[in-house]
Amino acid sequence: MAMERKKKASAESGVLLLVVAAILIAVNALSFFMYFRKDTTKTERYTLSEGSGRLLRGMKNDMKVEAYVTKGLPKLDAFVRDLRDLLQQYKDASKGKFDFAIIEAKDEEQKKKAREAGLQEIQFGEGSDTEDKAEFAKGFMGLVLNYGAERDTIKVLSPDNNVGLEFWITNKIREIRDKGDNIKHKIGLLTGNDEIKLSAPDLIPNNQGQKPTLQGVISQYFPFYQFVDVDLKNGDAEVDDSLDGLIITQPGKDISEKELRRIDAFVMKGKSLAVVASAVNVKASDATMNGTLSTRGLEKLLEGYGIELRKDVLLEFGRPFRVSMFTPSGPQTLRFPPVLDVHDDFRFTGDEQLLDTSFAAFFRIPEIGFPFSSSLVLHRDKQPNVPPEKFKVVARTTPKTLRETGDTVDLRPLRQWRPKGEFNQFPIAVTMEGKLKSAFQSGDKMGVEAPAESVNPARILVISSSQFFANPFARAGNAPDMGGQMGMMMGGMGDELLQQIAGAYAQQIITNVILVTKNMLDWITGDVDLLAASAKILQEPGLAYGDVSKPNFDDMTEDQLKKVDDNMKKERKKTQYWVEGSLILGLPALFALFGVLLWRRRISARENLMLA
Repeated sequence: MAMERKKKASAESGVLLLVVAAILIAVNALSFFMYFRKDTTKTERYTLSEGSGRLLRGMKNDMKVEAYVTKGLPKLDAFVRDLRDLLQQYKDASKGKFDFAIIEAKDEEQKKKAREAGLQEIQFGEGSDTEDKAEFAKGFMGLVLNYGAERDTIKVLSPDNNVGLEFWITNKIREIRDKGDNIKHKIGLLTGNDEIKLSAPDLIPNNQGQKPTLQGVISQYFPFYQFVDVDLKNGDAEVDDSLDGLIITQPGKDISEKELRRIDAFVMKGKSLAVVASAVNVKASDATMNGTLSTRGLEKLLEGYGIELRKDVLLEFGRPFRVSMFTPSGPQTLRFPPVLDVHDDFRFTGDEQLLDTSFAAFFRIPEIGFPFSSSLVLHRDKQPNVPPEKFKVVARTTPKTLRETGDTVDLRPLRQWRPKGEFNQFPIAVTMEGKLKSAFQSGDKMGVEAPAESVNPARILVISSSQFFANPFARAGNAPDMGGQMGMMMGGMGDELLQQIAGAYAQQIITNVILVTKNMLDWITGDVDLLAASAKILQEPGLAYGDVSKPNFDDMTEDQLKKVDDNMKKERKKTQYWVEGSLILGLPALFALFGVLLWRRRISARENLMLA
């Protein structure tokens, strides 16, 4: 009798194992047809942005992409799998407007087609973690995009880094779409008042042998934007109506009222205006960094819109730009209060929020540098038709910030920065959108006609930072550009200390400056669909810790602030250890416990059966 029970239990166990195996096989088979995954990353890193899908669905013609790939190494195979998945998401989102083919160019004919298309054949290598050897493969990893009569390529995709893959593919799709559909986006840059130019080589120290410019970077990677110089000739010329918007950078001399009225008339047509300037003026190639405070007439225009630009420089003692470097007195960490290092800090909310990363220009960008800023004051009564959510501050200092006023200010990096005065928190970036009131409601029109209210919704962005588009230490520390052979001879000259600091600033800040500029152009043209794709070029943001209180900058010294930051790092490390331990040990332990419970349940059932 006992033997029969054992045979029966064994048979039941065997049938149970077969049923479980059948279920697993069925689930795997169904997953081939019913694939599903959930992307929980903040930037939706593994999900195609909705804006990319709308771009594809809005195309007039169909697009066909040929993806030439190389396989054979683990990292190549993984990259090709990710690329295939991403292209499939493009296809699914396009509603029939996008298709692709994966081509592993093995024979000579396929390789010839890839070369003729403009792709580069390169050698890939991968080392072994367990053995002292490396494997190599030679081939292609690039895309050929065909849209109507247009054809373009992404010559090389890097298998070592797939961060921002959607960003580069979507922007190339947009570029070829705009060519094929003859779409142009023209952005005006105000000139004629000694403005800081986007074409100035002020991004990195010139002792590195390169002279990139912000305008050059934007034109190279985002050629669908065209920059147009706008010289108002002291107000005798008007702003071209064909421009999507106008950008005013830091002027070196006063802008006349007639020119300001021309700008206002342009805005009243429902156009976009971005003012990236402050009261802080510092000359190029001036290692003394002695600044003068003057709003250059911009205050007349901005006050008319309800944004007061004050004649001051803000000194940020709560979170200034810091750099660790060797100085004549040895290694030390230097801080520069006139350069505000503004972070997206979840501990500051509401009217204390430091950086509004939901705003288009700052979308999902965790850190932005604001060199040489002046304080802004909002006067909402000047724009009664604009609701508060459309007239808002999008960047602030920390509460531990001082105003320094006067006619001149010493901005030398090695100056002894001693706080004097009352700490406060100040707006440094403001935006408004809607049916705006004209900045000039009365007075002599000077021959410039403009309605009292914009005929269509208009937009204004003010970023109170005179060298937002530049690297302030490179601009001050680089030698003057002489051009020709003289320029080549002086390329390594300039202030060594400032150029050393400029290198650190470029590594920490400039990438985000480029992204903000690109996003700002999207905001100016009203084409903000691709902001989510742009955010994917950034690294995934760190974990947020709700149990860590925000620092009280008003009552904390430098050492205490450092202690708060160290505490956050410890909390982060502790949480990371818990997550790591849970994944490595927790899940297997749960499965083991589940198995033990099932085993005990079977033993108990057998004992009850024998007793019966």
